[in-house]
This record gives sequence, C-alpha cells and structure tokens, in this order.
Amino acid sequence: MAAASEPAPLPAVRPPVPDRWRRRLADPTVGIWLAALGVTLLGWIVVTVRGGEFLTQPNITGILQNCVALGLIALGQTMVILTGSLDLSVAYLASLGTLVAAETMAGSDGNMVPAVLAVLALCLGVGLANGLVVTRLKVNAFIATLGVGLILRGWIEDNYTGPAGEVSRSFQRLGYDRIGPVPVSVFLLVAVALALWFVLRRTRLGHHMYATGGDEHAARLSGVRTERTVLIAHVLCALCVGIAALFLAARFGAGSPWAGTEARYDLESIAAVVLGGTILAGGRGGVLGTLGGVTVLAVLDSVFNQLAIDPFFKNVLRGVVIIAAVAVYARGRRRAGRTG
Repeated sequence: MAAASEPAPLPAVRPPVPDRWRRRLADPTVGIWLAALGVTLLGWIVVTVRGGEFLTQPNITGILQNCVALGLIALGQTMVILTGSLDLSVAYLASLGTLVAAETMAGSDGNMVPAVLAVLALCLGVGLANGLVVTRLKVNAFIATLGVGLILRGWIEDNYTGPAGEVSRSFQRLGYDRIGPVPVSVFLLVAVALALWFVLRRTRLGHHMYATGGDEHAARLSGVRTERTVLIAHVLCALCVGIAALFLAARFGAGSPWAGTEARYDLESIAAVVLGGTILAGGRGGVLGTLGGVTVLAVLDSVFNQLAIDPFFKNVLRGVVIIAAVAVYARGRRRAGRTG
C-alpha cells in the first residue's frame, strides 16, 4: 500500500500591498525623511514666491553645515535616550570643548593632535561623571546632567568673558573646506553616524542599549549589565559632543564660551531625537531617524532666515512643528497598536 503523501506546505501569507505601504509609512524613520522632503519643497515654494532663491548651492551648503554640529550632538543624545537616560550638559560641554581646543592649539599646527586629545579626554571625563552619578548615585538623569552642566557653566563664566585661544589655519579647513557643494565636515558626521549605527544594530552593546531602555528590570534579569550600558551610553554621548566642539572651534577660529548655549544644543538635540522617532522613555529609535530630525530643523532654520522671520515667532513656529510631528507619530503608533 502506497504511503500517504505529505500535505503540500501552505504558501506564505503576505499582507496586502496597501497594508505593507501603510506600515512602511508608519515607520518613524521613513516618516521623518518624507517630512524633510516635504519641508524642503514647501520652503522652496514659499521662498520663491517671496522673490528669494532657496535651492542654490550656497544655501544647500549652509544647510548641510548647520546639520553637522547639531547632528553630532543629537547622535550622542540618541545613545543615552535609547537607554532611558538623558543628557542636559551637552551645550555647556560643547562650549568648554571649543575653549580647550583653541587654547591648547594656540594657533599652531603642531598642537592639533594634543588639542584633539585634550578635548576628547575632557569629554570622556564628563561622560564618566554623568554616567556614574546616574548609575551609582541613582540620581535622576535630568537632575544629574543638569547639575554637571551647571558646574561646567560656572567654570566657563568664572574664567572666560569672551572668545579665547586660536585655532590653527590648517584645522579651520575642517569647518570650511568642501567637495563640490558638500562640506568636508558632513563626511565626519556621516562617519560618526555609521559607527553608531553599527554599534546599535550589529553589536551586543547596541542590543543591550535597546533592552535597557525597553525594560531595565527585565534586561537586568536577562543578564544585561544595565548600569554599565547606561555608563557607556553617556560616555559615547560626551565623545560625540567633543567631536562637535572641535568642528565648532574650526568654524569660529577660536574658543567661544557661548558656542553651545546660544545654539541651545541641549534642547535642540533632544527635539531632533524625538522628531526622528526615538522614544524619550527609551528602547525604540535609531540613528537614521535622528539625522532626519536634524535635517528638518536645519531646513526650517534656513527657510525662516530667508523669510527674515522674527526670532521669537521663529521659535514659536519651531515648537509648533515639533509638537505636531510628535503628536502625529504618537497617533500613528496608537492606531497601529489597535490594529495589531
């Protein structure tokens, strides 16, 4: 008697095409880059109607340059937010980093390497301090990093009343050289972004960061050393701020006590991270979304400057855009949760 043949395997069920597109559009990374494209097109139309020129090489180059410092700091902020932490000391650390770089360099090309190492060592120390206060002393990250930032602010205000030091002319090429319309500094931003993307997506540390931010207690029970993970995240954030400080020093040609605070890099970096879809509670988000958030903010700044909008009203509009974007994303997540 012939053996009964095995039933044929059922074909894989794929969701309908509209559902797949809907899920892709619900991805915050895709959404923020579509928003960046939409803001760029809308800005081009508005500026053109007002008689200006938006998509010109100088303006595109300016937008890209404005992305670099904020982008580097926001990438570092992404690392700590993914673990459920936060860093409010980044603006003061960026300011102090420019001063250390310029004073160590003192206008000499021979001092470039010591200056870079000095800035990175400073940021490493501040990152360790932030991480240890948060993990060992169990101080809320908001309070801990704000306190460290105020310490840095006190040091800056006590020792500096204006620009100090001098950056060598060779080092200033980092801030001004470009390849075609693309500034050289953008490649530095891309290199840092790729490195952090690799850490988050291809290493055990990255998986531990997501696990710690998603549910710290469950991650600890699973064997994740959550305190060490948060500590490393704060160190990585501070090192990103150090790289941004070196770029700012190259742009200014000297150290500036207000380099980070005038640009509000503390709140701006958090806004870029949240716009990019990273959840403040941690556990979800990534590097690509953050870069999209940075792009949106840089394009908005360029449009507002072209239209000569009042600074107060400009901040109001930026706030409205950020709140609206996060509200739309949150609504999309709730709807996706209801539909499974």
